[in-house]
Amino acid sequence: MGFLNFRGSCITFCCGLLVGFCFFFYFLNDFLENVPKQMEDPTDEDKRDTQWIKQKLALFNKAHPHHSGEDSSIGDELYNKVRVLCWIMTGPDNLEKKTKHVKATWTRHCNIVLFMSSVTDEKFPTIGLGTKEGRDQLYWKTIKAFHYVYEHHLEEADWFMKADDDTYVIVDNLRWMLSNYTPDQPIYFGKRFKPFAKQGYMSGGAGYVLSKESLKRFVEGFSKKECSHSSSVEDLAIGQCMEKVGVKAGDSRDTEKRETFHPFGPESHLTGHFSKSFWYWSYCFYPIVEGPQCCSDLAISFHYINPEGMYMLEYLTYHIRAYGYLYRYQPVLFENAQKLPVHTPSSKKTNIKPVIKQEKTNVTVLETKGEKS
Repeated sequence: MGFLNFRGSCITFCCGLLVGFCFFFYFLNDFLENVPKQMEDPTDEDKRDTQWIKQKLALFNKAHPHHSGEDSSIGDELYNKVRVLCWIMTGPDNLEKKTKHVKATWTRHCNIVLFMSSVTDEKFPTIGLGTKEGRDQLYWKTIKAFHYVYEHHLEEADWFMKADDDTYVIVDNLRWMLSNYTPDQPIYFGKRFKPFAKQGYMSGGAGYVLSKESLKRFVEGFSKKECSHSSSVEDLAIGQCMEKVGVKAGDSRDTEKRETFHPFGPESHLTGHFSKSFWYWSYCFYPIVEGPQCCSDLAISFHYINPEGMYMLEYLTYHIRAYGYLYRYQPVLFENAQKLPVHTPSSKKTNIKPVIKQEKTNVTVLETKGEKS
């Protein structure tokens, strides 16, 4: 009798286990089918992506991306007048965790994109700088990255933006700010800090952008021994070098004196209140404003953005709109922008045939005669 009871219990247990496994695999399959496609590996999509033109280890953009049917004439004009090369500080361990999401979102709005790492990865692609990884290597990587840009891409852009692999940049807003200046001016912009340098220096996390003349002076500063690897603190060291070679620390605030480059995420600036003992108060060059007025409506960058945040900011920037709302801050295009020359991509340099007619979308650029992917 005891044996029969034991046998019955075993059968009941096995049946319950089988049913449990069936339910587990059902829900697991349902979950996987609903994982957002934008979180999948964008490098697979790049095989069909006609927006990028890969030239050696650089990615050139075919055209200014935007929504189909949307009037982006001013943005298109600035895209061809204010050419921005973006280079991203990253490392081999971050390519899958962070960098591929940077590649799939905001860098699509740059004219040229370079991913700087310690080792070369031709598939991604990344440029190997021959350095080690770690915070103590950041300035070495920055020095070598800017030297690489100077040697290979100096004439292909007007401005040169450095950003981390957890920084989100609204490149179209950057172009608007830069359109008030010319590439031959010795000036650079970013989130301006004030200690340890007379004119201050730009936060590394918020990103900073050098004019063509500033890039030349930075590289020449090392050949003339005016600059050296004096510190592992990347942003401070480059700021001190800029000061020595006569590059001005520019004011990146908008016409209403609101900050555009931000060293933290939007939630920290919009809703957070920094403790008075927090280092941020003593570092900021300009007065800190907390709450909704902290940030320009034409904000340029935010730092400490995780992969999900990259897609969220891309959506909030280029997709969501409030119906019937006329935006309160619509500054006119700077008069200087009208004087800037229009640059047309050189098909010889990029080794491609120019695309005559294209359908522009917010995701990619598709040739009208080709098949859509």
